[in-house]
Order: sequence, then C-alpha cells, then structure tokens
Amino acid sequence: MRSGTGAAPVMTRNPVVIAGAGHSGVAVAAGLRSRGWEGGVLLIDAENELPYERPPLSKELLKDGASDESAVLRKEKFYADKGIDRLAGVTAESIDRDSRTVLLSDGTRQAYHRLVIATGSRARPLTVPGAGLPGVRSLRTRGDALELKRLLVRGARVAIIGAGYIGLEVAAAAAAKGCEVTVLEFQDRVMSRVTSGPVSRHFEQLHGRHGVRFVFGAAVTSIDGGQRAESVTVADGTVFPADVVLAGIGVLPNEELAADAGLECRDGILVDGDGRTSDPAIYASGDVTRFTSPIDCASQRLECIQNAQAQADRVAAHITGQAAAEPEIPWFWTVQHGVRLQTAGVRHPEDQAIVRGEPSDGKFSVVYLRKGRLAAVDTIAHLADFRTAKRLIAQGARIDPALAADPGIPLSEATSGTPNHSDADLAAARS
Repeated sequence: MRSGTGAAPVMTRNPVVIAGAGHSGVAVAAGLRSRGWEGGVLLIDAENELPYERPPLSKELLKDGASDESAVLRKEKFYADKGIDRLAGVTAESIDRDSRTVLLSDGTRQAYHRLVIATGSRARPLTVPGAGLPGVRSLRTRGDALELKRLLVRGARVAIIGAGYIGLEVAAAAAAKGCEVTVLEFQDRVMSRVTSGPVSRHFEQLHGRHGVRFVFGAAVTSIDGGQRAESVTVADGTVFPADVVLAGIGVLPNEELAADAGLECRDGILVDGDGRTSDPAIYASGDVTRFTSPIDCASQRLECIQNAQAQADRVAAHITGQAAAEPEIPWFWTVQHGVRLQTAGVRHPEDQAIVRGEPSDGKFSVVYLRKGRLAAVDTIAHLADFRTAKRLIAQGARIDPALAADPGIPLSEATSGTPNHSDADLAAARS
C-alpha cells in the first residue's frame, strides 16, 4: 500500500528513495522535509504496519499486562501531511547504479534521484543442530517479540544464549514472569563486549538476586528435542532443559543490497561523514553502516538509536546542501530489573577503568581513560556523571585518575592539565 501521497512541489523528476523504514530511514524522510526538500520522498518498508519503536521490544512489550501494540515512530497523518510516500510490505531487491533504479520485491522498478540504504541489521542466526526447532527464537521485530511474549509463561524453562543487552533484557522479563531462566554465555562475564568487569559483576549479581542462573564459558553445540526444543547441550556435555531458547548472539548488518551492487562494504556499508557510500548517488545510514568515528578516528559500526538518527540528519543535510549538526557523542542504554545502565562514548578494552562510587550502593559510575583523556563512561543511577561525561568526552578532556576515583568530587572538577581543545593534542590522542 501507499500512504502519505501529498502534493509537495517536485524539484527533481525522481524521488529520494529510502530502502528501510526503521529509526534511521524514517528520520531521513522527516529530515528531508524539515530541511525544505520539495522533491519526492519514498520509503520502502519491509513490514506492513507503521514503522515502530524498536527498544521496547525486549523491555516493555514483554511485560505482563503490557499492550501488544508498539509505539509508532510517526503517525499515519505525518506521512500524509509531509508528502512522504510509504510502500509497505515490499523490499528493495537489487540496484542498477547505471540507470539509477531499484528493483523491488513486487517486480516493479523504481527510479531514484538519490538512494538511501537504511536496511538495518538482523539477528545473527544460530548454526548448531536443532536451531530450527519450534521454541527456538530470536528477537528483532515486533512479531518476534509477540511470539516470545506468548512463550514466556510462569514455570517455563528458558535458556538464553548470549549475555548481551538483548539476552539480559529478556532474562529480566522472563524472570519477572516466573520463568526458570538460565543464561549461557561463551565469555567469562555478562556484556563483555560493551562494558568492564565492575559493571558486568553488578548486573550479574542483580540478575542472580532475581533467580537468573549464569553459565560462563558455555559453547552451545546443539539444541535437542522431538517436535520442539526440549534442551540445550554445551561443549562439555552438560544438558540444560529448555522449553524456550532465545538466541541473543548479536546482529549482522543487512549489507547485501549494497554489496551486490558493488558498493564498498566491510561488516557494514562504508560511508563517509555525510553518509555517502562509494557511489555519490547512494547514501546509507543506521545500523547497516561502518564509518570512521569523528571522536577517536576508529572504524566502527554502532547499533544504537542515537547514531541512527544522527546519521540520518547528516544524510538529509547533505542531500539538501545544508550543514549538519555537530557530531554527538554516541550513547546507549539498557534497563534490566528496573536498573538503568547509561553509556556515553565507545569503550575500548585497553582503556583504563576507574570506578566512582560503591557498586553495592546501587549508584556508581565507571569512567574510561584513553591516553589520559576521557573516552567513555558507564553510569548506574548517576545522571549527573552521564551528562558531564558526554560534554567532557566531546572536549577531549584530560582526567586526573585520582580525582576521578573520588565520588565526592564532581566529574567536572576531575579534569587536569591545560585547555583540552588543541587540535594537535587531539590528533595525537587519536593516533
């Protein structure tokens, strides 16, 4: 179906076509209109329902008594009022860069003035025997969440493979519903990819108090059962009974559309600071992209709403020939058993971690220093540190480790040395 067919003046014969209607795709469409773009805008949406919020899928939607409806990104009226066409239940299958057209799954071909690939990412699939049995689930779409919600009933034995954000958020929801929850993690602690030991221990203990069992160093070798999943086996031969199995082992970027068209990809579509791919008529934004961080010059692919929206703004700005907003420090969050972890910046494993406060009190922060400068922060119930750290990271602020370790000293007063804005200093720190 098409919606929002508005009568905006056409500046170019062909529209800006946006493949993908998640957070970033919708933000590109909205950004084009807010920046005065008068040409056509067409959203290619793989799902039939209105584009919706993704973060609640592993949090609020799974709760007992929660509505099965998802909060939409924009109401139907918005698309109509802004003259944004939405082609629903259809995907972009291939790109003909010479003719500037996209072949769609309904067999039609759509010409474009500019193409924006915002196809996001998909759950990394399990590849062990039994992964296709009923009861084995992943979580990426509203449909996934609703099916998982149906399975999470009191007394159900739930095995979660992977102790990242999604796995732990589902573990919290399942425990709250009276399920028996076991988390199988290959690494030696929870959330090891995104945070440090003190934060991992805090959340492991939090889950433990709610009855969640953790098994670390667990390499899953098979899922077994007759008509449906009944157990999970790990490499040492241990068998864990399970009525429900959730694979929370990360995501893969949906880069195939770009790669098949010959665009440069490397675990994500490579884009510059304006979201341009190796083809000047094609942009990409959101989870599907890989780019060089303007903060620390590291090559990265970020899976967060903030980055999806920031990249969308830069794409819309470049297409309309306007200046984009200054790059914002990436930030992330997760809520587990009612406890919110907020992160600003991107931690590297080799960063110096300094704990501010006592984790057992339930309010603390961990700041991460890289070559003496604040690179990232994790905060639990400490909004002041979160806000201050975002600002100091953007400034490239040098931090005195001894001052930072004292929770009685505001983080803003833990800076050290001379002014933090030297381009030469920042370049040296990023090298």
